[in-house]
Amino acid sequence: MFARFIDQKIDYDGSQLRPHFIYENFGLIGDAIIAFRGRAEVSDHLVDLEDKKENAFIYSEDMLHFLVEHFDLDLEKTVLRQRLLVAIIKETLEALIDKPIVRMGDDLYIDDRKLSVSIATKSLVSTLIHTGINIRSDNTPVAAIGLADLGLEGKVEYIGRLIVQRYGMEMEAINLAKAKVRGVF
Repeated sequence: MFARFIDQKIDYDGSQLRPHFIYENFGLIGDAIIAFRGRAEVSDHLVDLEDKKENAFIYSEDMLHFLVEHFDLDLEKTVLRQRLLVAIIKETLEALIDKPIVRMGDDLYIDDRKLSVSIATKSLVSTLIHTGINIRSDNTPVAAIGLADLGLEGKVEYIGRLIVQRYGMEMEAINLAKAKVRGVF
């Protein structure tokens, strides 16, 4: 599995949550996770049907984004992978701050303020995950908190690199765990 932090700024509007975006833009073919920094403004490309029904939108002036693509079509497995990614993010951040982070499903909260957004979906050839962590919490449509509020704005790249590395290592360890056992009858 490829795991890479992308140094260029990419503003996320939801159109990036599509098959082969990572390959077409960064040359990584196959299962991959990338992280990048940029604003988020998702309205036209909302995947969450509940959000769409409520005319909700996602907005953040500055966010650390994670985009994942796996080339299988099991959406339940992808939702479980999404929860694993969010748990890795939670563990990583808790090691850097002195505040508890609450995970509710695929969302992270600190002091009842939303730290992250996340969605998992599937395409015709792959499954996809987007998770974003607020860096700035200004002008968000919900009560939010960001890495800058936590004193971590200067560590965004470090955090991004660590999380993609940890996720990639988890996926490799899962593949090894599947291969190293014998079947039982």
